[in-house]
Amino acid sequence: MTDSRPRDRVRTPHADRPEDAASGSAVARILVVVPVRDEQRLLPACLSALARAAELVDVPVRVQLVLDACTDDSARVPTSAVEVMAVDERNVGAARALGFARAGATCGAETWFATTDADSEVEERWLRTQLAHARAGSDVVAGIVGVRSWAGHPDAVRHGYEEQYRTSGEHGHVHGANLGFRADAYWRIGGFRHLRTGEDVDLVSRMTADGARITWADDVRVTTSARRVGRAPQGFAAHLRRLANTYSTESRSA
Repeated sequence: MTDSRPRDRVRTPHADRPEDAASGSAVARILVVVPVRDEQRLLPACLSALARAAELVDVPVRVQLVLDACTDDSARVPTSAVEVMAVDERNVGAARALGFARAGATCGAETWFATTDADSEVEERWLRTQLAHARAGSDVVAGIVGVRSWAGHPDAVRHGYEEQYRTSGEHGHVHGANLGFRADAYWRIGGFRHLRTGEDVDLVSRMTADGARITWADDVRVTTSARRVGRAPQGFAAHLRRLANTYSTESRSA
């Protein structure tokens, strides 16, 4: 069946898990997984932003990097404050899955999982706000993504993105760069599938179908790069290329 909705959107079923209603308050730790593929230039800012976010929460934060088939010096960037594993998957879904399996295989409802991307920078309150939503009863928190710099893109691409991108209410956007979920809800549906693209939307679709309570959070924000060539074949960079092609075609036909 063809789905005409944008690739980052998920329809939320009206499901609930009343037996889990009391689980929202007990979050004792946070695990953040970051897939990395040749990100030596942008990774330092990503890690600095995560360190600032970790300082604002009252539970321990563990950061797990997954270096996936890196050919640059990404491995030299991390400090001892983060954990590093290397894989050769060339697959962002596999990298996220292996990171959570390595660092969070024994985690349950008391652990909050979060994930972002190595070319992205989380806001300072990123973890603190997710934790507040979790303690209020959310099983999944899906935040929104802004672009750090539009350099190299025509103004029409920026305007098109901002016109199409809803940032309030039940915005429906799912980004691997800005996603959090309770560990037990994650393991209950088998975690990330090994998908080269769309692993984030696939995960949240399965979690909501399983009855997870999702918060579409406009107060959980991340900025990301607007590069033209990304790591996932049909990821954010591909979306921006499609916008560029759309507005270029409209300009020529005007």
